Amino acid sequence: MKKIMNKITGKANELAIRAKTALTAKEGEGYIDTAVKIIIGVVVGGVILVGLYALFDNVVLPKLNTEITDMFNYSA
Repeated sequence: MKKIMNKITGKANELAIRAKTALTAKEGEGYIDTAVKIIIGVVVGGVILVGLYALFDNVVLPKLNTEITDMFNYSA
């Protein structure tokens, strides 16, 4: 019975030491940091995508349309 208790106590101490080490560790990257990085990446990507849509919709496509129309309506 004493061997079983010593084994259980040893495992409990080992688990407590691992938990304390994990909680007091200052290095490494946690789940929160990774989630924040992903959210920032999605937001920045969305802003860039909206900017490109606005640029193409207001600047590039009208100019392209005008250039193509002028090219086919060329009268010499």
